[in-house]
Amino acid sequence: MSSGPATLTDRKARVKQQLSDYLELTKPKIAVLLLVCVAIAAYCASNGQPDVARLIHVIVGTALVAASSCVWNQCLEVHVDRRMNRTAQRPIPSGRLSRYASALFGTLLGSVGISYLLATVGVMPALIGALTWILYVFIYTPMKQVTPWNTTVGAIAGALPMLMGWLAVNPVLDLKAVALFAILFFWQFPHFMAIAWLYREDYAQGGMKMWSVVDGSGTKAGIQAVSGAMALLLVSVVPGIGQVAMPNVFYMLLSLLGGVFMLVASWRFFTSRDDRTARQLLFASLIYLPCQLALLVILPSSV
Repeated sequence: MSSGPATLTDRKARVKQQLSDYLELTKPKIAVLLLVCVAIAAYCASNGQPDVARLIHVIVGTALVAASSCVWNQCLEVHVDRRMNRTAQRPIPSGRLSRYASALFGTLLGSVGISYLLATVGVMPALIGALTWILYVFIYTPMKQVTPWNTTVGAIAGALPMLMGWLAVNPVLDLKAVALFAILFFWQFPHFMAIAWLYREDYAQGGMKMWSVVDGSGTKAGIQAVSGAMALLLVSVVPGIGQVAMPNVFYMLLSLLGGVFMLVASWRFFTSRDDRTARQLLFASLIYLPCQLALLVILPSSV
């Protein structure tokens, strides 16, 4: 008789673990940053006065699509994850969740997400959501085994949700919308080059064709980081142009300052190409993006 409560406790523990594992598949930490970008794009598109209902709808729909792409990415890369130390204990490679059940979960999330976007915020955000999913799952994911140019495709997929947030509240894409996309696109190069360098041994073990693996000297990864930072420096000031006759000089100066901060960190990584400067660049990228996004909210006249 005493085994009853123990069995019930074990079942509750297993259910709790499974729920935790399914949540882990969706990579919620990445989703939070992505959804902040979506919300800020919608804020900028509506001149600081977004339709709250549409804003919530696009955030929910994007969250579902992003979660689905993360789940499917892990389903397709399970053989790679098993070979890398930092991913071997993920739910699928560790055996805690089956690949089949995870794929069904990912498919459900994606289907509901696209349908939800279509029903609540319109055709264009839903189409871009579908395009983002396809790019990330069926192009970027397999490209990582083939060519280091996978980062470029991944950066496109990572930046497209900016346009989803914009189009959810404003049907017209203008220069500011393109600038928001470009900021998130170019930011990813120094950010990911730092990560690729720090985990280069793991990526090599998993057969990933990252720049830090293909070119062990780190020169090409450094060039990618510096090039991305230089482009980021230029595009980050564009939202401050506003009315050409009355640009937001304060916004532009702060954006330039942040861009120089990123460029210096990228240049130091390029010239040294060691773990210390890679960590510094990663830290700089994690400081830069929230600050740049905050400028777009704090200084609404710039957008």
